[in-house]
Amino acid sequence: MTARVLVVDDVIQNVKLLEAKLTSEYFDVLTAMNGEDALAIIEQENPDIVLLDVMMPGMDGFEVCRRIRANVKSAHIPVIMVTALDQPKDRVAGLEAGADDFLTKPVLDLPLFARVRSLVRLKVLMDELRMREATGQDLGIKIGPDLSRNISLSNAKVLLVEDYIRVAGRIQSYLEDIATVTVDNVESGEITTPGLEKFDLIIISLSLSEIDGLRLCSHLRSAEATRQIPILVLVDEGDTQQLVRAMELGVTDYIARPIDRNELVARSKAQIRQKRYANRLRRNMQKSIEMAMTDAVTGLYNRHFLSSHLDNMMSKENDKRKKVSLLMMDLDKFKIVNDTYGHASGDEVLHEFARRISNDIRNIDLAARFGGEEFVVVMPETNLEYAHFVAERLRRSIADEPFEISGSETPIDITVSIGLAISGDNNTSSSKLLVAADQALYKAKENGRNQVCSQD
Repeated sequence: MTARVLVVDDVIQNVKLLEAKLTSEYFDVLTAMNGEDALAIIEQENPDIVLLDVMMPGMDGFEVCRRIRANVKSAHIPVIMVTALDQPKDRVAGLEAGADDFLTKPVLDLPLFARVRSLVRLKVLMDELRMREATGQDLGIKIGPDLSRNISLSNAKVLLVEDYIRVAGRIQSYLEDIATVTVDNVESGEITTPGLEKFDLIIISLSLSEIDGLRLCSHLRSAEATRQIPILVLVDEGDTQQLVRAMELGVTDYIARPIDRNELVARSKAQIRQKRYANRLRRNMQKSIEMAMTDAVTGLYNRHFLSSHLDNMMSKENDKRKKVSLLMMDLDKFKIVNDTYGHASGDEVLHEFARRISNDIRNIDLAARFGGEEFVVVMPETNLEYAHFVAERLRRSIADEPFEISGSETPIDITVSIGLAISGDNNTSSSKLLVAADQALYKAKENGRNQVCSQD
C-alpha cells in the first residue's frame, strides 16, 4: 500500500536520504525543513503519515507533534519521530506528545518501511470509519461531539502471552495502575484464555519457548473475534527480521527488550485509547445506521446512504477518489423466484445473498442494496485487477452453493451478473461511476448472465 509521506528535518542530507529511500519503495514524499513549514504543509496537503525529526531549531518535534494532535483536521495523522536520541525517557516523551512510534537514527530500511505501511493501513481503516460518520451527519443523524477526545482508559483489560514467569510478573506490575492484566503461558501450545474479544490489548512475547509468537499473532489477526484488538509484541533488541514479519502480519506496536516501564505504559495507553476510539466510532455508526440507513430485508446499507457516502468519497476534496472501484450486481431472473416461491422466500434469498457479500469483502469496503435485486459494493484503494478478482469471487460464492428457502424442499440455484467500473478520467463523479458500472452490468446480462464484465 502506497502513501503520501511528509519528511520533516532541518538537515538537508537527512531529508534527501529519507526521501530517496521512501521514493524507492513507491511512496509519494513531501518535505519540510522546520516545524512551521511542516504544519502548513499538513494543513494544505493532508499527508498520510509524518516522519518528524525531534531536534530542530525554533519549534522542536515534540511541539510540532502536540500541535498536530491538537488540530481536529490533523489529529488522526500517524506521526513517527526520527531522531538521534536513544534514551527510554526520550521515547516516552515522544509517545506522550502523541507520536505513534519513535525510531532512532540511523534508521534501518526494513523496520522503517514496515512501520510506515502498518500505520498507513491503520489510518485507512480509521479514515473510512470517520468518513462513514461524516456521511451519517450529512444525512441528519446526530452523532455527538468529537469522540477522539476524553477517551476513558478505566477498567482496561490486557492479555499478556508470556511463558517466562518472572518477566510476566514484572510486566504485570508495570501495568497494574492502568489495566487488569491476565497472563496466558500458552502451556498447551495455544492461547486458552476465554473471552478474548473483551480485551483492550494483547501483548505477545516473540521469545516464547514452545510456540512461535508470530503464529499466534497471525491467528489472532485472522479470527473474527480478535482482528480489531491491538497487538503489542515484545522483541529482542536488534531483531529486525522478527519485527518486520510482525508488522507485515498486522501487529500494531512493539517494544524492544530490555523493557522500560514508562515506555511500556505509554505504548499500552496509546493502543488502548486508539482501540476504544475505534470501538466508539463503530458503535455509534452502527446504532445510527440501524435506525435510518440500512435496508430492512438484507441489513446492508440502503441506497440513500450509499449515494451520500459515494458523493463524499468521490468529492474533489478527497485525494484518493481516483482509486475507487464499484461493483454493480443484479440477481439473474430473480422475478421467477418471487413468482414461484413467493416474496417471503425471495426475501430469504436476498438476505442470504447479502450475507455472502459481506463475508467476501474487506472491512473498508461498503456493500449496499441499490434497489430490488440490485446491489452495489464500493471499494476504496483498489485497482482494476483486484476489483475483478473480488467480483469473480463474489460471483462464485453465489453460483457454487444453492440457496435454501422455506418455500422449497430442495435448495435452489441462484446466479448473479456483475458490472465493474473504476474511477478515473472518465468517471470523476459518483453519478458517472454508477452509470459506468450499470453499463458494464448490462453487458454482463447481454452476454449470458452469471459473469463479470468491466467498463469499456
